[in-house]
Amino acid sequence: MTLPAENVQSYPRPPTLEPVTHEIRVELGDAPVAQSSAALRVLETHHAPTYYIPPEDVVADLSAAPGGSFCEWKGHAAYWTVHAGGISAQAAAWSYARPTPRFAALAGYLAFYPGLMGACWVGGVRVTPQPGDFYGGWVTPNLQGIVKGDAATRHW
Repeated sequence: MTLPAENVQSYPRPPTLEPVTHEIRVELGDAPVAQSSAALRVLETHHAPTYYIPPEDVVADLSAAPGGSFCEWKGHAAYWTVHAGGISAQAAAWSYARPTPRFAALAGYLAFYPGLMGACWVGGVRVTPQPGDFYGGWVTPNLQGIVKGDAATRHW
């Protein structure tokens, strides 16, 4: 499958939320974690899209992980350890229990760090993690422009 070309530099700021038209799949090792045709994605300037999966489409076990973070757009995030196929990935997913009104549709949805999972796919296309150790965007070959995340872009 070929995804349509998108330029991350033309994504909006403040970010926007939109439904995903492709199936999203996540695995840990060889075990399924999630599969959804009802995911949402957040698009923000210079970021790879971040995909959020409805909780009913997550088949892995989750346990609360220590810590959390704050996004000026979405609010306070809680982190989750993902357990599937006898493997655990610490703080590999996050969610917003009470996101800001603009992102209310994300309540309870889960996002996964692709670098901590075995594999993630958008419409059958395997993703790579957004550069750096903080952002959870999913990089696909159709993305054009500079994706923020490595040390040289940290304070953009």
